[in-house]
Amino acid sequence: MSAAVADPAPEVFAALADPTRWRLLGTLAEQGEGTATTLAGQLPVSRPAVIKHLVVLDRAGLVERRRAGREVRYRVRPQRLEATARQMDELAAAWDRRLAAIKRLAEEA
Repeated sequence: MSAAVADPAPEVFAALADPTRWRLLGTLAEQGEGTATTLAGQLPVSRPAVIKHLVVLDRAGLVERRRAGREVRYRVRPQRLEATARQMDELAAAWDRRLAAIKRLAEEA
């Protein structure tokens, strides 16, 4: 198992840290799929900028691309977001257990 599969959060968070990429991902989720050209028409950035953002999202495993004739179409890959959400849930549960233990110790004192 690769490190990227075992720990997707750093790549995912880095990719989503940019508001344009976040908006791009949301647009793709709403539409199902899109090309760099159609996405650029909906965002306040150029087509080359959209392509650069899509490359980052693709490297993070958040979108997949497929060729349809001369077009390259992109769509969301929710698996990476789901894996990161599970990881965050596990982290939150661990902190809840730690805080409960601290509370018990404080109440016993």
